[in-house]
Amino acid sequence: MIHSFFAELTKNLEPLLFKLIIMKTNILLGVFAIISFTCSAQDKDWLYQTKSLSNENIQQVEAKTTGGNISMMGSSTDNRIEIYIQASNSRDRDLSKSDLQKRLNEDYTLTVSVSNHKLTAIAEPKSSFHFWNKGLSISFKIWVSKSASSDLQTSGGNISMRDLSGDEHFRTSGGNLDVEDLSGKTKGRTSGGNIYLKNSSSVIDLSTSGGNINAENSNGTLTLSTSGGDVVMNKLNGNIKATTSGGNIKGSDIQGTMNTGTSGGNVKLLNMACTLEAGTSGGNIFVSMNKMGSYLKLHNSGGNIDMEVPGNVGMDLNLHAEKVRVNSMPNFKGSTDEHHIEGTLSGGGIPVT
Repeated sequence: MIHSFFAELTKNLEPLLFKLIIMKTNILLGVFAIISFTCSAQDKDWLYQTKSLSNENIQQVEAKTTGGNISMMGSSTDNRIEIYIQASNSRDRDLSKSDLQKRLNEDYTLTVSVSNHKLTAIAEPKSSFHFWNKGLSISFKIWVSKSASSDLQTSGGNISMRDLSGDEHFRTSGGNLDVEDLSGKTKGRTSGGNIYLKNSSSVIDLSTSGGNINAENSNGTLTLSTSGGDVVMNKLNGNIKATTSGGNIKGSDIQGTMNTGTSGGNVKLLNMACTLEAGTSGGNIFVSMNKMGSYLKLHNSGGNIDMEVPGNVGMDLNLHAEKVRVNSMPNFKGSTDEHHIEGTLSGGGIPVT
């Protein structure tokens, strides 16, 4: 399944009462592409086995495989596990079922069992040293009760989670994470793949060592981090922390409290209605606030800051830069020059720094 994320975030903004531009250097706002990615089971996998779970009342799932995908879906009917097998080497994708079965018997241990309402599905090589060109991709598709919890691991495949309310823990060494309609405590890790989050809530902690993150229509305590990719967010609400070590950050329609930053990319946040702290070590910042929260803090080390805020809200302004330009500030009391603005707007109130 290929996810087409959301429509272009940048729209024409209605004029606000005043606009403040802080310029530190003449650096243009960067433009980056919204990344979409594939997180799906392989089309030519051999359906090796189907095991019914309809009478088992599964409340916990442990699944581990060395190279395949894992998907887990909440369901009220026809609960089951399906096991798919495919040759890892693309040159062997036309192997017969009998040849795949032979490799499985000779080189792998495959265990599927149920005990005390726990499903265990483990596929692993019999030897720690095996020839990669004779490897198998063994994938699991699992349908269980929506309240089931999980501990899932794959060495390089994708992980997909749907319609669940238990405590979910999952990790992959290089694949994508696809998370949708989860309402329990969630923790997911990938060493290099992309992350897609949609329509989820509660406590969610998702991290990738180098991929992109797309998150939309979710709420709760959200922690999103990537070591090098972009972070794109739309319609989030709650206590949100989103960081990247080198990519861009782009967001729209955020409520609650957000702390976001990048070590080198640009930050662009539109239609914000939250308490906000945002920063970058080297890029530009553009922020448009529809509604102020408890405070607004913006900081960077070398780029420009372009900020739009409502003009009818009381604020305490304490802004410093190499160059500050203002086109209009009604009801302002204080001091201002090309390097700073210090004072109150509309009687003071919300700190803006």
